[in-house]
Amino acid sequence: MKILHFADLHLGVESYGRIDPTTGLSSRFHDFLSALDQVVDYARQNKVDLVLFCGDAYKSREPSQTQQREFAKRINWLSTSGIPIFLLIGNHDLPNAIGRATSTEIFDTLAVKNVYVSNRPEIYHIPTNSGIIQIASLPWLRRSALLSKEDTKNLDFDQINQRLQQVLTNVITANIAKLDPELPSILAAHVWVSSAQVGSERSMTIGQEPMLLLSNMANPAFDYIALGHIHKHQVLSHNPPVVYAGSLERLDFSEEEDNKGFYLVEIEPDKETGKRRVSFDFHQVTGRRFLTINIDIEPQNTDPTSTVLRAITEQEDKVRDAIVRLNISLPAETEGQLRDSDITDMLKEAYYFAVAKDIQRETRLRLGKWTAEEISPLDALKAYLESRKVSTERTKLLLEYGEKLIQEQRTREG
Repeated sequence: MKILHFADLHLGVESYGRIDPTTGLSSRFHDFLSALDQVVDYARQNKVDLVLFCGDAYKSREPSQTQQREFAKRINWLSTSGIPIFLLIGNHDLPNAIGRATSTEIFDTLAVKNVYVSNRPEIYHIPTNSGIIQIASLPWLRRSALLSKEDTKNLDFDQINQRLQQVLTNVITANIAKLDPELPSILAAHVWVSSAQVGSERSMTIGQEPMLLLSNMANPAFDYIALGHIHKHQVLSHNPPVVYAGSLERLDFSEEEDNKGFYLVEIEPDKETGKRRVSFDFHQVTGRRFLTINIDIEPQNTDPTSTVLRAITEQEDKVRDAIVRLNISLPAETEGQLRDSDITDMLKEAYYFAVAKDIQRETRLRLGKWTAEEISPLDALKAYLESRKVSTERTKLLLEYGEKLIQEQRTREG
């Protein structure tokens, strides 16, 4: 049995994109659709038995009609190919108010063939070309759905989170009791596991989030635990496998070094032990590249523009069609020597670019606890002589001469 596991599509992210004047759509919209197309194409060409999506189809809780249409079109391609699709509800799929429909609930309402939508914890038995698989679902659950006001009365934040962890753990345990041990089983969850390495999801977090301990997830009753919500793909445990597929496309520069893609999970019977053997491999998709170029201009540099252009040229192949962030650190006296038009022209092959200048201004000399503007001339002279460790007698003499000079200057100015 072959299962394709992916998550966190976030269709509708428009950061670092341009608006197409013809359609009014962000150019980044096509990046995310391209990543999804690679998933769909792989599933159809390799005849997987199940596509498992672990939440957050859209960036917004109220996606546009165009976003919904394009997502539905690809779900239909899978459905009509005879491939079952399991859609788990993530935190970005929930509506703003209780009682409203989730962003993917329409597939369930229309009873679209081969499409299963989970917006509450439940056991699903899904027929595939290789037999029946059972999925215990743990979609993103509102805090209000887990705890009543009475439950949280007089509890501090940490105590509330501990209570939430216990409730979520109890939900998983209750579903384990309903599993048929003769059938392959998967736990599909959109949740934050405390030991996971986080990525760009921190910037997209909506309110405070409960976390689950890995020990509460890694139950041997499951052949594979498929996770969504954290954007960095990672394996938290191998026995049983506890796996975040990660986001399907890079969302910002915090994911610059991350590979994006999906996991192909294979479950097959082990004739020797009579149990099931599980293997899983990460498959990378081609996505939009992010690139940061850091450049430090030295004070003695007489042609800072050439230094910047040379650094861009060295990364020419990576710059092309990439989202580029150019960070230039330079002394204030050389700022006016930068030819911005030349730099912009050199970056014209980039998909999108931004230039940030960190101007290093000379730090004013501090004399004791004062700056030069705050101290009197005579006190400044005294502080200077002390710093130079001039003898007491010579200091006294120099201060007398200094005071006379200051008085003479003030008389002239007066």
